[in-house]
This record gives sequence, C-alpha cells and structure tokens, in this order.
Amino acid sequence: MTLLRALPCALLGFALAQSATPAQTKLIQRGAYYVQVAGCHDCHTPLKMGPKGPEPDMSRMLSGHPEGLKMPPAPKLTEAPWGWVGSLTMTAFSGPWGVSYAANLTPDKETGLGAWTEAQFLQMVRSARHLGQGRAILPPMPIQNLQAATEADLKAVFAYLHSIPAVKNKVPAPIAPAPTPIPMH
Repeated sequence: MTLLRALPCALLGFALAQSATPAQTKLIQRGAYYVQVAGCHDCHTPLKMGPKGPEPDMSRMLSGHPEGLKMPPAPKLTEAPWGWVGSLTMTAFSGPWGVSYAANLTPDKETGLGAWTEAQFLQMVRSARHLGQGRAILPPMPIQNLQAATEADLKAVFAYLHSIPAVKNKVPAPIAPAPTPIPMH
C-alpha cells in the first residue's frame, strides 16, 4: 500500500478512535469496504501521474471531477460500436446522454454530500435521481448495481462517506446531448 493510500485509512482510523462508538466504527468500516469493492474510487477519485503511470490521487479521495480541469468539447462518436469516451482522469464521460462528471462524494457541505441526509441518499439510489427528485443519475454511474444493495449496506456507505475528509470541489453540471435533427419527409 502506498503512503498516499495508507494515509486516508490511518486518518480515518484515528478519527474513528477519537469520536465514534464501536457500532459506528463497525458501520463506517463496512461502508469503506463496500466503497472499495464497488469501485467508487475508479471514477470518483481523480487520477494523477505517478512514478509507474496513472494512480488515484488520494489527496482528492472521492472528490469527483476536479473543478479546475476545464474539459474541451468531447470528441464526436460516429462509428459504432464505439459509444462513449472518458477523460484521462476517469472523472468525465461523454456519450449519447451528453457529458457527465463524477460527483463529489466527500462530506463537504457546499460541494459534496455534507448537506445530504441519509434519507436523501437512500432516495437518490432508489429513484436514480439527484437528491431523490432532481435530474437522472447519468452514465456511466452503475446506479442499477447500487440499487441492488440492501438498505443496511447503503446506510453503511453513507456513514463512511460522511466520515472521510471533506474536499471542497465544485464539479461541473452535466451537459445535455446536442439535439438531433428531426428528419423532414
């Protein structure tokens, strides 16, 4: 385990030891496990160039698409079977749905999930809508996989996400797809 990967785990362990009950600690650890095996870091933790190539930037763990990274227009995809493209940071994606950016999952109250309630998080998953009532959750987020989780598992994930360091990072809003011309007959 690299120092960058070990540091957040050590900080989490220290924070848990300072303030959480044994039951809360167990719930948070279970949530950390689910976030790891579900691959949340794959898109929500930006990549950076390391000595052996791209690696997760754990100083921005689960903070989504970097707000300072302005993306040029996405390339046009005109030749099947290619259907979508992703940025080198693995945080921005373009396809038939338009352009989507990985959300900030940290507990920052202004730019992440810090102001969300557990009920809003559960409703977001169940409805596949932002805050449980807004825009649709966009690809490539595998919301259908998250919907298969039990309520207890989702509560553990939410508890873990609220236990990690907050990162202020305003992710851009998604961009709707360009309108397709209506053929005139």
